[in-house]
Amino acid sequence: MRIPIFQLDAFATRRLTGNPAAIMLLDHFLDDALMQAVAAENNLSETAFIVREAGDYRVRWFTPAIEVPLCGHATLASAAVVMERLEPARRSVTFASASGPLRVERTASGYRMDFPSRVSVEVAPPAGLVRALGVDPVEVHADASNYLVVLQSARCVQALTPDIPALVGLDRTGVVVTARGDAPYDFTSRYFAPAKGVPEDPVTGGAHCGLAPFWAPRLGKMEFRAWQASRRGGEVVCRLVGDRVELEGACVFYMEGTVEL
Repeated sequence: MRIPIFQLDAFATRRLTGNPAAIMLLDHFLDDALMQAVAAENNLSETAFIVREAGDYRVRWFTPAIEVPLCGHATLASAAVVMERLEPARRSVTFASASGPLRVERTASGYRMDFPSRVSVEVAPPAGLVRALGVDPVEVHADASNYLVVLQSARCVQALTPDIPALVGLDRTGVVVTARGDAPYDFTSRYFAPAKGVPEDPVTGGAHCGLAPFWAPRLGKMEFRAWQASRRGGEVVCRLVGDRVELEGACVFYMEGTVEL
């Protein structure tokens, strides 16, 4: 069986920056264990499997270790594959997913995604989290999936060197670390998810679904220019629209070919 595969750098305008994702076009979803094995073989933070369905597409996302219910950068990359390779005349695509319908539209400079927001609540800083990060947070918030840790400055976020193995033992699968940004950015962040097989994710759309509603009341605005300060780095434009978050970014193609299974 030969399967088309595309690898793109998402939330990027230059190759070798942003967040790489593998996109694989299937006639139907394969056995879960096989898709997980393929994602482990690809060894990227996400592999998206897409299947044509009712004029649009259905998507599933796998890290090297688990299937996840939402992924921003691999959805962005999937939309680029659909609208730049599979159906170049299209201006939008809606992906059916475990997180509901996700619409992606072309923009002048890339693509705009419509995602559900993630609202977090303030919690007492867990001792294990503080030890693993090695810093005293200004605040700690949590949603069902992630801790959101606020630090004093963008420089503190960039300089952070957490104990990655220690993060695996937390009762959340991911840790978002954030602070107000240095100009021209409204806020900056990093995302660690070793429990998902991703020690540090380069640029994370799902994290920004929680960062936008978190920063909106603190910055007094609904639209943000954000920077994820990983080694590769990436820019995300975020807009809070009711209980949804619009995420905007660009993609560049890195590799195209076929997989033999």
